[in-house]
Amino acid sequence: MEDRIDTSVLVPALNEEESLSELNERLRTALESTGQTYEIIYINDGSTDHTQEMLEGFRANDPRVKVIEFNRNYGQHMALFAGFERAAGRVMVTIDADLQNPPEEIPRLIEKAAEGYDVVATYRRGRQDPVFRRWPSWIVNKITSRLVGAKLRDYGCMLRAYSRGVIDSINLCQESSSFIPALANTYAKRIIEIEVGHEERKKGVSKYSLFRLLRLNFDLMTGFSLLPIQVIGILGVVIALIGLAFAVFLLIRRLVVGPESEGLFTLFAVLFFFMGVQIFALGIIGEYVGRIFQEVRRRPRFIVKRELL
Repeated sequence: MEDRIDTSVLVPALNEEESLSELNERLRTALESTGQTYEIIYINDGSTDHTQEMLEGFRANDPRVKVIEFNRNYGQHMALFAGFERAAGRVMVTIDADLQNPPEEIPRLIEKAAEGYDVVATYRRGRQDPVFRRWPSWIVNKITSRLVGAKLRDYGCMLRAYSRGVIDSINLCQESSSFIPALANTYAKRIIEIEVGHEERKKGVSKYSLFRLLRLNFDLMTGFSLLPIQVIGILGVVIALIGLAFAVFLLIRRLVVGPESEGLFTLFAVLFFFMGVQIFALGIIGEYVGRIFQEVRRRPRFIVKRELL
């Protein structure tokens, strides 16, 4: 398309009034240094502070700044989906609004994308997050690499660049929940991962609680693979065989030793173990059923309250 610009930068924002002024200035400086045309698209994900007023101020001073406002909070990935649908860049760059990933790294991503890479992923150097965030993230990265087939060190870093072709493919997807870095890799032919800086959050608070991280992990497992439910099927067969063997053992013991009650607590322990496995299996199956239910309802993934484009 003739009206394409070189780079679109997408920034989801939720109650980030403390960091937005510095972020906007650093973004503009970094993008100006590339000598290319660009746009900055902020997606206000239901903020309740002065985020929207600040974004409108940025827009008034610079027409290259565009603003999408949600009617409520839908989550970071839904915000990016909204941005992808409206962005005009040949290369799309995503970055968080918390300034933990320096905007000055963006020109490096653009240079790699110009070399023909469909996805320029990043991993955080000297990650400045607490341990309770790093360990779950490490587990998610391992799981994601197995499920998607692209072995990357850091699927959780949102500072990434995508080609127009990958974004066009993503825009065809209308599922109600998804994990964008994994989704992009399923459509990408050439993927590279580079190291970028990472800073401690100095302003505001993190929007990702442990519960939201677990929800994101379930989105990942149920959205990109049937492996969990297949494992449950195999586990069910194994447990059934173990239960049958245990029953035969108890029958033989009763015939040889006679009635006894000494193994009563062992029997209860085994019973509770099997019950726990069954409840866990039902939970996984319920996740898949819940995803199906969400999809068949075909409700809008997000509602845009206002656009300044």
